[in-house]
Amino acid sequence: MNRSLKIRLEGLKTLSPITENQKRVFEAFKEGSNLCLAGSAGTGKTFLSMYLGLEEVLDKETPYEKLVIIRSIVPTRDIGFLPGTEDEKKDAYTAPYRGIVQELVSDPEGWNKLQQQGAVEFLTTSFIRGTTISNAIILVDEMQNLTFHELDSVITRVGENCRFIMSGDYYQTDFDKERDKNGILQFLEIIDKLKYFETIEFSWQDIVRSGLVRDYIMTKEHMGIK
Repeated sequence: MNRSLKIRLEGLKTLSPITENQKRVFEAFKEGSNLCLAGSAGTGKTFLSMYLGLEEVLDKETPYEKLVIIRSIVPTRDIGFLPGTEDEKKDAYTAPYRGIVQELVSDPEGWNKLQQQGAVEFLTTSFIRGTTISNAIILVDEMQNLTFHELDSVITRVGENCRFIMSGDYYQTDFDKERDKNGILQFLEIIDKLKYFETIEFSWQDIVRSGLVRDYIMTKEHMGIK
């Protein structure tokens, strides 16, 4: 790949925290913690996670070579049911991340360039078995839609020089069965006891999207609707 086409650290926008919880995220990550970001939609959890991950990956002074984004395919839990090749199937789920990268690097081809230079990779839990991930920032997104078995499989795939960021809202799971719904809570109980893992809870006060989204989620929470 032509070096002039590469996305570099200086091409990444500089972000500053907007809310107190976002400030906690920046500080905890800077101190070396693995992160579990939980809470309301619209609070910028995935956006912040990708920014922090790319900032590390694009910095040549760190051991991290790529940002690996992992999520489960819902509702089928099996990407094999979708038509097309594996890459074509994945494209249906990478759109949000493509949009975030485009905003962070001001380049509509940002995602493709990062992929070509090996700086970003998208994996589904359907294809993670037998994989060992090393020298990476690992973002487990929409964590509430992973079963305990999937979460366990992901964390046991980790090799040398890796850091974890988990993001999601365990009240917004797509699962119907209580056993599956409880999987994320059981997993969080485990990581809460681990050293260097910090959980930060976001609420409607951290919502950075439109006023409509903020008002809707605030009203829903006040009504006790999850």
